[in-house]
Amino acid sequence: MAASGVTLVRGLGLVAAASMLISNVIGTGVFLKARVMTCNVDTPGMVIAVWVTAGALSLAGALTYAELASAMPRSGGEYVFLREAYGRASAFLYGWMRFFVGNTGGAAALAVGFAIFLNIVSGEVLPPRAISAVAIGALLLVTLVNCAAVSVGGRIATALTAAKIALILGVGLGAFLVARGDWAHFALTAAGGACEGVEAAARGGAAGFAAAMLGALWGYNGWNEVTFVSGEVKDPRRNLPLAIIGGISVVGALYVFVNTSYFYVLTPAQVASVPASSTVATQAIASFLGPAAAKVMAAALAMSVFGALQAMTLVTARIPHAMAEDGLFFRGLARLSPRTRVPIRALFAQAAWASLLVLSGTFDELTDYAIFAILIFMALTTASVFVFRRRQPDLDRPYRTWGYPVVPALFLLVAAWLIANTLLTSPRQAFAGLGLMALGVPFYWYWSRRSR
Repeated sequence: MAASGVTLVRGLGLVAAASMLISNVIGTGVFLKARVMTCNVDTPGMVIAVWVTAGALSLAGALTYAELASAMPRSGGEYVFLREAYGRASAFLYGWMRFFVGNTGGAAALAVGFAIFLNIVSGEVLPPRAISAVAIGALLLVTLVNCAAVSVGGRIATALTAAKIALILGVGLGAFLVARGDWAHFALTAAGGACEGVEAAARGGAAGFAAAMLGALWGYNGWNEVTFVSGEVKDPRRNLPLAIIGGISVVGALYVFVNTSYFYVLTPAQVASVPASSTVATQAIASFLGPAAAKVMAAALAMSVFGALQAMTLVTARIPHAMAEDGLFFRGLARLSPRTRVPIRALFAQAAWASLLVLSGTFDELTDYAIFAILIFMALTTASVFVFRRRQPDLDRPYRTWGYPVVPALFLLVAAWLIANTLLTSPRQAFAGLGLMALGVPFYWYWSRRSR
């Protein structure tokens, strides 16, 4: 129960919950990553294999999270799982990282991306200050929308998700049915491609595959965040597992489909030579739309980013709300609106901090630092399924992880490999992420003493 005595409402059905996941995941990655991934692994077959592998890894995590979410369907999701498994300190540091860097930095990046794509559509050349103003306006708009009852946010997410799916299917079907393609492209390599901005060390071999995997995992990023609204999902013991597993399966199928269509239209060398300022999707659409492709794609990307921003801001506000309920954050953020039953104060606090990050221009660097820490917490969350199976064998588990213990163990092995690889190849970002996490320790000491 919130500090005000008003409780959350379970207003999200199965379709709305799955739409939250799909809308949160599908942003720009599926449209932007194909070029770099082709440079990393050289052939269309390997690019598709990376998307499948990253999807399988995400599904392994989803299968594990589905058990946790169905057993503990409470607002905050990962925050709750970490608190129950390892204690309040680890949960606080996770929430600290998410609120101050991970979630708000991600929202700032999405808002700026939306402003940039909208600028391209308008045909105007806006100064940086105007771009920032549009981005902050987008943050304010989605925050106001998400102040309505959660069922309203769910319906909006469902509509935007349908539009995203139609967009991806339209790009793929247009490439297959209208453009002049050739399946022989799949027998070619990216040799001769420009690969602008892709380092030689990240091309070919295990290093190239690892780099491509990180790109694909960015495309799948956000599937776990639907657990943040576990306390607002109807019949959560049934709907949460279905939404998590079904949502990530739909995303994976769409990604493989549209990337296959790219290579049907373009050779690997052409994909690798797409300028960093453009997208492979734009080039593919140009093959059947002509010069109008750039503006059409910019409009589509703006819509896709706005949908991700709306879903992300809705679900992530539940973390500071859950922290405040535990007495580990500003008490006022625990309050819910008596009318709509949503954490309006947490929504506006999140928007205010994200807006400051937009103005600072440091959000990209901060999110690069935070990704390492977030990956560690995802691994800890996945490992918690072993903790709960041992500590609470009689816990009511409406859904039990398929393939346990192999599936969660495989996820943990790959996560450990990615964590170790980041420490070796990007030590600055890795240690900066740990440093940002360590900054939360004195604040935990302060709030934990107050909560006693």
